Amino acid sequence: MQLAALKHRTESEDCTVIDHSHVKIRLHTAKDDVKKVFVHYIDNYLPPVDAATLEMKKAGSGQVNDYWTATLTAPYHRIKYTFEVIGNDGSHIIFGDRSIEKFSDEKLREDGLYFKVPYFHDIDRIKTPAWLKDVVWYQIFPERFANGDKSNDPVNVKPWNPEDHPGREDFYGGDLQGVLDHLDDLQRLGITGLYFCPIFKASSNHKYDTIDYLQVDPAFGDKDLFAKVVNEAHKRGMKVMLDAVFNHLGDQSMQWQDVVKNGAKSRFKDWFHINSYPVEPYRDPSKGEKNPPYETFAFEKHMPKLNTANPEVQDFLLEIATYWVKYFDIDAWRLDVANEVDHHFWKRFHDELIKIKPDFYIVGEIWHSARPWLQGDQFTGVMNYPYTLQIEDHFFKHKLDGKELSEHLTDQLMMYPDIVNQAMMNMLDSHDTARILTLANGNQDLALQAIAYEFVQPGIPCIYYGTEMGMSGDNDPDCRKPMDCRKPMDWGKLNGPVWKRVHELVKFRLDHQDTLNQGDVKLTVTENDLLKVERTGKETINAYYNTSDHDIKIDKKPSLSQNYEDGILAPDGFLVEVKA
Repeated sequence: MQLAALKHRTESEDCTVIDHSHVKIRLHTAKDDVKKVFVHYIDNYLPPVDAATLEMKKAGSGQVNDYWTATLTAPYHRIKYTFEVIGNDGSHIIFGDRSIEKFSDEKLREDGLYFKVPYFHDIDRIKTPAWLKDVVWYQIFPERFANGDKSNDPVNVKPWNPEDHPGREDFYGGDLQGVLDHLDDLQRLGITGLYFCPIFKASSNHKYDTIDYLQVDPAFGDKDLFAKVVNEAHKRGMKVMLDAVFNHLGDQSMQWQDVVKNGAKSRFKDWFHINSYPVEPYRDPSKGEKNPPYETFAFEKHMPKLNTANPEVQDFLLEIATYWVKYFDIDAWRLDVANEVDHHFWKRFHDELIKIKPDFYIVGEIWHSARPWLQGDQFTGVMNYPYTLQIEDHFFKHKLDGKELSEHLTDQLMMYPDIVNQAMMNMLDSHDTARILTLANGNQDLALQAIAYEFVQPGIPCIYYGTEMGMSGDNDPDCRKPMDCRKPMDWGKLNGPVWKRVHELVKFRLDHQDTLNQGDVKLTVTENDLLKVERTGKETINAYYNTSDHDIKIDKKPSLSQNYEDGILAPDGFLVEVKA
């Protein structure tokens, strides 16, 4: 047995308090190295000789690890436990808190070998809003969704043309009235959550360069109109999430312009990370221009970085964050560039919002592993890019085969407690990425197959506006080409064939939300090379995906399928069966 591979940490993703009397534990072992694992457990103040024994279940396999899980009952709200591990090579050991020992009944009675959870404090338990399981998010880029009011169009607005190739400075007149006009269309699609890219006053079309957080951008409407959008969304059972850009301000903001004008004498100089004066002109290190005079988002001179350790900045941002909850009843914040803001601020942010609305949802934009932010005291979840980008690596880019995908995703799931995985925001494309149909090289069946795979994963699915219309569009990371992933919405394809297929996927997700959000998950590959996702909860859901280049026989009775007929699952096809 590979003893060095044995891993478990208390009060972490390996040991999560579920409620006042239950804790879920995990043990990591080397892949294909262990035959069986038993957990011995008992109250902290009772002798180990009376410990109960439970065989752990192998929940999945990653690249180098197997993962074993069990849920333990603790009637007195505290627990101690140790692991009995039997290797495939016949070795038999106890993996305990202080050491690894050769198994014996005598060693099993040693209290020092037991991991301990001293007490199940409810205040320390990670909590997520119950309503999350009922949500399918829909991301709206307001400037490109719909032009409902031409009277507030920016100067030089371009004609609404879904086939256009938008430049970075182009405006098409999308606004909040356009959203209001199409709420019924989104409701018919099945959408239960609206995620808005920034709506606050800013110079750009994307609005990530904020001028005034307390004002709706005039090109989008005003506060009264936004309040109506929120109220009408809530009437339709939709939650509303706004985008908060708290890492940086726009360079046209009053605060930054004061620094530009007054330099070291500005009352806002400590609101930013300033290296030298004057702050203009900006020197861009990516262009070989030596040290910049101030810190920014990336090397974007129009986005000076805020000093969120400054109490004045904290109070300023917290006033904004709570204002839109108190007066407009929004349900969630999405936090832009969340990983570049200090943890101290995010903890204050979390506490202030939860005081107002205990079931508030906070999701951070983090493109890498996010454990430090997901301990229950900062974010509810993050935009789950590390998870979903690997789905793209298999379905579209063919960097991973089916077995590798299943292993990689299993490893990702085991990085976090189940309750955190259930609160992740899963998307396959967004305003920052190429559209899914473009990634699929125009193959609509392949794009829908990938969406169907995402929709049976733990977490909350998010659809980027226009996916239901079969819209395509690349992204432009180098600023040299049009931002085709932000084309004006193609309303001419409403209720078309792609819309109907996306609606079918959304409906299936919502019809089986308890199992698909909160049930157990196992990711594998069948003997005939079908991707398989097993979800077990109130029912059993088995989903199969043919990502090969040939037909595969499978005899099932699907509740949902694509490219399946007479026991044959064709390439780009999927089949989902539900068993009571």
